This record gives sequence, structure tokens and C-alpha cells, in this order.
Amino acid sequence: MNIFKSLIGKVWQDPNAAEVVKIPAGQLYLVRPGNIRTSRECIYNDAMATIRRVSAVEHHFQLVITRVYEDGDQELLEDEDETDEEKTFLIAEDLEFRVGETEGEPNFIWRDLQGDIDEFYEYVTVDTNEPTRAFFETCMYRAMYERKYKASADNVSDQDLQEFIWKAPEEATPVHRKKVAAAEQSPKGKARASDASPLSSLPVVIEKKADLFFWDGEEGEFVEHGPVTARILKGEGFETWLTASSDDEQLLAHKINPNMNQRWTSKMRSLTWNHLSDDQVVTSWVLRFGGEVEDYEAFLQTFTQALWETLYQTAWGKIKPDEQNYIMSANDDVEMQDVSDEEEEEEEIQSELGVDEPSDSEEESEEDEEDQPPPLAKGEHNSQLTVGYKGDRSYVVRGSKIGYFTRGSDHTMKYGGTIDGITTTKGKEFKPTKVMLHDQDTKMILKNPGDPHSLYSLDLERGKIVEEWKVHDDITVDHIAPENKFAPTTHEQTLVGASHNALFRIDPRISGTKMVESQFKQYVSKNKFSGVATTKAGKLAVASEKGDIRLFDSIGKIAKTALPPLGDPIIGIDVTADGRYVVATTKTYLLLIDTLIGEGRYAGSLGFDRSFPATAKPIPRRLQLRTEHVAYMNHDISFSPARFNQSETDAENAIVTSTGQFVIAWDFNKVKKGLLDKYEIKKYEDLVVQDNFRFGDDKEIIVALANNVVAVNKQQLKRPTRVSLGVPRRSSRSHSAIVNAPF
Repeated sequence: MNIFKSLIGKVWQDPNAAEVVKIPAGQLYLVRPGNIRTSRECIYNDAMATIRRVSAVEHHFQLVITRVYEDGDQELLEDEDETDEEKTFLIAEDLEFRVGETEGEPNFIWRDLQGDIDEFYEYVTVDTNEPTRAFFETCMYRAMYERKYKASADNVSDQDLQEFIWKAPEEATPVHRKKVAAAEQSPKGKARASDASPLSSLPVVIEKKADLFFWDGEEGEFVEHGPVTARILKGEGFETWLTASSDDEQLLAHKINPNMNQRWTSKMRSLTWNHLSDDQVVTSWVLRFGGEVEDYEAFLQTFTQALWETLYQTAWGKIKPDEQNYIMSANDDVEMQDVSDEEEEEEEIQSELGVDEPSDSEEESEEDEEDQPPPLAKGEHNSQLTVGYKGDRSYVVRGSKIGYFTRGSDHTMKYGGTIDGITTTKGKEFKPTKVMLHDQDTKMILKNPGDPHSLYSLDLERGKIVEEWKVHDDITVDHIAPENKFAPTTHEQTLVGASHNALFRIDPRISGTKMVESQFKQYVSKNKFSGVATTKAGKLAVASEKGDIRLFDSIGKIAKTALPPLGDPIIGIDVTADGRYVVATTKTYLLLIDTLIGEGRYAGSLGFDRSFPATAKPIPRRLQLRTEHVAYMNHDISFSPARFNQSETDAENAIVTSTGQFVIAWDFNKVKKGLLDKYEIKKYEDLVVQDNFRFGDDKEIIVALANNVVAVNKQQLKRPTRVSLGVPRRSSRSHSAIVNAPF
């Protein structure tokens, strides 16, 4: 295959070459072996096949099949309801791409990942010579290599690409109980069970009997391995390992770390977690402790301490007992309360049993093409989203430019234009790192990374920066928030600022530096503030990189409530308008806090106004993705800052966030009833940068993709299934084959 190396180098090494290789003539078929419908349906009679670089995401490529029209044909189709002119497929091993022949005609075949498990696409080449076909095939394997290893394929050898050449699988055998070791032998690299060789020499911190289960993505169920001895081992420093052994054979050894997405269920006495293998494959595992409840609780406490020590690199015993209790309380699962809806109960039962197939009505139709902005410069993509309070504009930051989109009459987002070259008042270009709409959407406040002591006011009507606000000579402005939650809908001029250890008010109307000296509070400790949010009354919730949350009734005072850190850095924070609930975002989970004080002298007050009793701090609730869903998604979770929907008249009823290619929304009313994993999801072909609800609307979500902005109705999000998560559907089978492992 390397006979093409010099030719490949010309297109592969040029990041500006969007198209790597093209076959100009062919036909596209959908093949359904053994189906009562037409087994081979022609989709495009004349089509072109292209391998296209995904400009916004390094090491990602698409296989694109485009319908080719003869002169005059395209005009005849303009009045049709659907003009499906192009099909795109993210190039990865899952496509099971292969070459072959149909009735003597050379073709390329790959799996339809959105269809039934036995459906394939077939592209028959027309008048294409063998070297061109071989060159196309080689480029497909190189694209697979780059996506899997996140590295350039410039210097790969033929041997390096052999693993991507499809081989017919051996005859499948019925599986009811599988050995975990099979995970290491899977031709699809399901995930190695261990990070390391057996760790028998390490001291054992705790050891308990349990049953081990492994999520089989192809079968769509947790498969029981059988009885094991579960241990937590002490490594060097604060390094710890979770292991499972059977008959003196170590089955798995996973380093305890913040990306495990662990979930504890006291009802089932189980620990469920994800593991990311060296080859970047995500798997899901379960330990179920069948002995005394004390065994489960002891293992939970030891694991929690080990994870906390890993995050903080300090001994658990150094924190106060009430803080230890608060951290432990975050592991409590919540029993369903006041849930009588039969449909919800049925969904819960199906979810516990692993039944995740959607009905035909749940299948999602393709969205209409959106108006797309012009291509970005090399290495640039959308980085931030802000949704307008007045009118229908939404804005995205794209390098030193700001693109804006408007809502069309058909509820889609239309590209409106770009504010080019954001510059300071002295003409120096910069790339904004924080943006906030201001003064009824007539202005946008920008943070310039090259000038941490100032903010810049962008006049949106004129499309240029008109003012620089020097806040302070020594205090940096790291974070900004409106004076109150709905201040951007008014002509309120002041706003809230925060540095790493100070809170202050900013008033652009005062002369000189813009900090209001009487409303400034600097804290002695290294707080590492990471975000601030305000209520309708202007009370403040402040988060930190250390993971703690502080609640203030006003600027300039000490916090009324200081909640200890669970260990994970907080990257975003939001609060309901009335201040009752706070949602904080970490990399792998959302933390929901009810600020209502439930007992003691100030029962009935909020934590913004009074302090919680030391022995009755609120119980934090984790909103996280189920581990089997993460295994289907097959990427490390990295949430964008979560947001409540906003309305000046109605209470919040939804929370939205994103990770990778997925938009995720929780029904807040269900969350408050204890249904913490009742979320819905939508997958996009491109990476999701950020999302938020349209102001005053609890249904429409604005989504910033790496190189576009789209709108989606919340009803288009689906409960997580193989289909909605982008995994091929499996054939229906008897429920009796499903392992009864409700985790």
C-alpha cells in the first residue's frame, strides 16, 4: 500500500486540503441481506465518493457519498419535500469497511450504523481503475488509524494498517456467561480488563466477596462473570487500585481516578464504573456485594477515601468529621418518591433490565440542512456560545471573530454574519475568552486574555469595541456575571466580577478604574474561584477549582454557606432564579444542591441568607450518565457547563449540558423526585461546544457545534438507546436471555 506514499503525502500532510481523495463515478446501494424488503436498494444512481477531513476536529475524517445530477435534473427536484443529496459517515473501525465485487463490478462496503445490525451500504465504482481504488482503500485505513490513535498517519507502515483490514468473524456461539478475560481477546478491542500486570505485591486496604459483571455492548446486557474477591490496593503515594480476582487469577486492575464515573447503589449493594483502556475504548463494570450490608458500606467508604486522597494528594484524616460526612453523603442514591406515572415506572423497569430498544416511533428523522457559516481559519472553531435575551440572536466566539445566528420562521438557525477582527480600542486583535450579553443585548462584554485587568464593551449594533474598562491595577477579572439573573434584559449597567480570590462589583459609569471599592472583598486563602452565578435577587453562588461552593447574600461579606469540596474541580455553576437550587459542573458529573435549610434555628431559609447547621449540611446529588451508556458512547466524559432553562415568569424545569457529540437534558421535575438518571440525549456528527435553552423557552435548545449553530426542540432528544447513542440496533430476542442485573 505504501506505493502511494508520495501521492498520499501531498494531500494528507496539507491540513487545508479538505478532500483527501475522490472517486467521481459510482452507484450507492443499501443492502439488507435476508430481509423481506428489497435486499439491494439503489439510493443514488449516480454518485461520487470522497474522503473528507473534518476541519474542526483533528484526526477525524468522513466518508461522503454525494448524489451527482445531470444538467437540468437538480432543478426538477427543487420542489420535492426531501432532496437527500449527501450522506456522511464518520470513518472508524465500527464501519467494518471492506472491498469486494458485485457481479464483477468492484465495490466498497461498510456497515449502516444507524440501521439494523445486518444493513450495509455498498458503493459500486464505475470506470475507476484499480490503482485509484487501492489508493482510496489505503486512505480509509489511514483515517481509521488517525482516529483510533489520535496521531498522524504520515509515517505508518503497511503493517500498522493491517489491523484495520476487515476480516470475516468466526461463527458466533451463544453466550450466557462470559469470562472477563474475553474482553482482552475481542477483535473489536472491547477494552482490556487491566491497566497493569498483577499487583499482588501491593498491600491490601480492604477485601470483600462480590459478583462481577461486564457490559456486553453487542448483547446489550450486563454479563455475569461470577464470584470474585474485590480488593482496593495501596500503591505509591496516594495511588490506589481496584482489583478483582478469581481462583488466584487477577481479572482486572483499574487505577482509582476521577474519570471512573462510579455509581453506588445501596438498594442493590453495587458499584458500577467505567474504564478507559490504553487504546481509548470505554467499558462498563459492576461489582455486586451479596454479603452483609456492612461489607458494601465498608467498601464504599474505603473507595471514596481513596478517590478523595488521589484528587487532593493528602490524607483523608486531615479533614473535619462533618466534611467527611458531607463527602460521603454525595454517594447516597435516591429512592423514587411520589412517582406514580406508569410510563415512567415501565421505563425504569426496562432500564434496570437492560432493555434499551426503541419503538419505531422513537426513531429519529434527519434534520434539514442549516445555513452554515463560512469555513474557519486553520485550527479555529467555535469556542463559546451566548444566547440572546431580547430578539432571536445567538452568538458564537470563533477565534478573533464573533458569528451571529438568527431564528428563522421554520425555527432553524440561520447564519446572519460575522463581526470580524475583534480588536482593542488601540486596534490590537484578540480572541475573547469570556463573553456576556449586556444592556438589553445592545452590548457584549468581552474578556481579553492579554489584558486580565480590563473588560471590553462591544457595541453589537456597530460591530466594534467602543470602550475599554480598566477594573483595577492589581486585581484581575477572571470571571463575570450579570448583577442579577435577569439584569441583561434591562438597562442595568453594573455587573459582578471575580478574581481567583476576590469578589467585586464593576460599574462602567464611574471615572478611573471601574471597581466599586465599597463592594469588594478579597479573601486570604487561595480559593481558586472558577465561576459565579446570580439569582433574581442578586445573591451569588461561587464555585472553585478545589470543588467547594460558597453562597453569598451580597458582595463584600463572608459567605453565609461554604460547602466542602468533593474533590473534583468545578468548571461551571448556575442557580435557579429563586436561589433554591444550584447546579455545579465537574468533568464527569453535575452536582445538584438544594439550598433550603431543613432543620435547626433557620429552618425554611435558604443557604444564601443563613448558614446550615454544621451537622445538617445539604445532601449533594450527582447527575451522571449511566456507565453502560458511556460504554456505548465510547469516549471519556467531559461535560460543558450545565444550565437551567431561564424564564422571568415560570420555574425552571430542565437542565442541559453536553459532552463530545452529545447534547444531554435532564427533566428537572423528575430529578427533584429522585430520578437522577432520567435524561434524554441527541447525537450530532460534529463535536458539541456548548448549549443552552433559548431565553424564556423550556423546549428549544441552541447548540453550538464546532463549526455551526443549530436549534433542536427538546422533544427531539431521546432516551438513551443503542440507536440514539449511534450504535447499530441488535435483533430482538427473548427477555429470558437478559441477565437480571439491575444496575
